[in-house]
Amino acid sequence: MEIGVPIAAVPDLKPFIVLGLALGGVFALSGVGLVVLFRATGVVNLAYGAVGAFGALITWQLINEAGWNEWLAFAACVLFGGVITLVYGYFFGPLLAQRDPLVKATATLGVLLILLGLASWIWGDDARSIVLPTTSKGFNIGEVRVNYTQILALALALVVTGGTAVFLQATKLGTAMRSLANDREITAMLGVPVRRVEAAAWLGSGLLSGLTGLLLSNLVGLDMVGLTFLVIAALAAALIGQLQSLWVTLLAGLAIGIVQACATPFESIGGYRSMTPFLFAIVALLWFARKQPALVRV
Repeated sequence: MEIGVPIAAVPDLKPFIVLGLALGGVFALSGVGLVVLFRATGVVNLAYGAVGAFGALITWQLINEAGWNEWLAFAACVLFGGVITLVYGYFFGPLLAQRDPLVKATATLGVLLILLGLASWIWGDDARSIVLPTTSKGFNIGEVRVNYTQILALALALVVTGGTAVFLQATKLGTAMRSLANDREITAMLGVPVRRVEAAAWLGSGLLSGLTGLLLSNLVGLDMVGLTFLVIAALAAALIGQLQSLWVTLLAGLAIGIVQACATPFESIGGYRSMTPFLFAIVALLWFARKQPALVRV
């Protein structure tokens, strides 16, 4: 008589890999927005997720309460992200330009808290969802259903990352943004319109925040607090790219999304999957610190 030890069945991870690629694409898209803004202004925008989430709630309101056309409502979400960040950057960016990066980042927390408070006051905490027209359409890969929203999220991450890399290298505005990152005062002395260049960076980053808020609200649900703090995954991807490399940020965002999604079906670790961005960021920071020369103590 043989006594066997039951082995837990390994869950089918293919659907979670598909979802992870979509989520990772959105994380990467957000990370690129953070990197571009940081390279041009030195600001880590901690309100990035809140802006996208608030825009998504506006879209939900316009569709379900005001009866707007869906595409116009979607455009309003993206436009809101661009306008709110542009206004903040135009009025407060110059005042904080000479301050430490930590002060600049902390200042954006004010925007985050204001948007969270307004969202709670206007909409409360009821569950909502936004369904994009591309969600109901798709195709099968084997037994796995892939919808076009998931394809769109991954494709946008690749296209925007590549397009942004070309833009920063091949255009006058992109060159000016890179110059600002090196030395703001010297760039201004060379005749570059600093405020216009910074405004363009704020606007571009804000438009991406609205777009990512729209995609995430469709992929994971429309929850103001949840979407606000999903910026942590984007920030982790940007930190792994050292707030400089767009392509490393892309790969890091995809990796975080896949690992986080694939942890879901495992009971032992599924409840801790939200820690994935922290783990990636910690490992990356320890690796970077390992490369730094050790201080000589006297």
